[in-house]
Amino acid sequence: MSLVVLGLHHRSAPLELLERTTVAPERLPKVLADLVGREDVREAVVLSTCNRTEVYAAVERFHPGVGHLRDALSGLAFAAPEELADHLYTYHDTAAVAHLFTVAAGLDSALLGESEILGQVRRAWEVAAEEGASGPTLGQLFRHAVEVGKRVRHETGIGRRVTSLSSAAVALAGDRLGGLDGRRVLVVGAGTMGERIASVAASRGAHVVVANRTVHRAREVAGQVGGTAVGLLSLPAALAEVDAVLTSTGSSTPLIELADVEAAVGSRQAPILVVDVAVPRDVDPAVSTVDGVTLLDMDDLRAFVDAGLAARRREVGRARDLIDEEVARYREAATARSAAPLVVALRQRAEELRASEVNRLGRNLSPAEQDLLDALSRSLVAKLLHEPTVRLKDAGGTARGERLAEATRELFDLDD
Repeated sequence: MSLVVLGLHHRSAPLELLERTTVAPERLPKVLADLVGREDVREAVVLSTCNRTEVYAAVERFHPGVGHLRDALSGLAFAAPEELADHLYTYHDTAAVAHLFTVAAGLDSALLGESEILGQVRRAWEVAAEEGASGPTLGQLFRHAVEVGKRVRHETGIGRRVTSLSSAAVALAGDRLGGLDGRRVLVVGAGTMGERIASVAASRGAHVVVANRTVHRAREVAGQVGGTAVGLLSLPAALAEVDAVLTSTGSSTPLIELADVEAAVGSRQAPILVVDVAVPRDVDPAVSTVDGVTLLDMDDLRAFVDAGLAARRREVGRARDLIDEEVARYREAATARSAAPLVVALRQRAEELRASEVNRLGRNLSPAEQDLLDALSRSLVAKLLHEPTVRLKDAGGTARGERLAEATRELFDLDD
């Protein structure tokens, strides 16, 4: 069994391609079912955020398994495999473990050290488990990854003075507007990200208007920050009354169209700042052509946060040292788990044969002689099994370990 991760993220692929591979929450069960229904793929977890889409899988055979994962991602993007080829990265076994731990720790995020990715990693695993796609192999891996993410944030300053992409988005808006105090800010989307954006914007003195497909949910979020709520049908009217728009929904199609923004600008004769941190984008890119409108997206957000990274970058070395420690600890535990059942079965078979022969040969011996025969046979079996046991444990979880394990089962007729 091989552990594989195949994916693309904000550094390996253009935003347009990243949008096409994004998996909306409602599609995730079907995508997971498709993955584990493919030959050689035994377990799968899909991590899809605004910055990455990655498939983690336990596969029977490495090369065929990677091919199935590549085909699945190509299907998501409605693209030929060769279109994705230059943008995909692949890690397997120890490198895959190290990659996930790095992601969970926030070292691979657009905003170094951001906290939201840890919850996204946990949720991706939980959904896969609920759908029956994640089993013992990925369960152990993701459980450990969550622990690593927490440890890195607790023992280093990698998350110092940064909490999330949502706070960075609000900071970017405030920077462009010269502050948010007294400004009217429209937050589109009342999910986790939208809720956090609304909270941060309100804490900076903005009057927040929350727009959401479900008005009841918009009212809940608006009520938490002393704002007002509207439905998505009221977006055109709301646009005409605000200074800034921050949007972060999971919609697969744009919610803010060119005509809506043109009408809003024309009716108010005042500029509007639009910060779109959704992937796929919530705002038609053509909006950037409208006079009086500034449209910013994830690329602009990444450029903005790069300026404040010096202190956190000094913590990267320490964070990577911790990750290396945890990768070694994971591999040691995984090795022990993979070899333990076979070692137990081998020793049980040896003990059964030893005890049978001692009973057969010791019938006519005195008690003292029986004790001597028992001790001698135990010592001999222990010495004979010591080296095979050590080699099985050392090679556990590797291709060599699988070959040794299979040979051991065949030679000793074992079923562990």
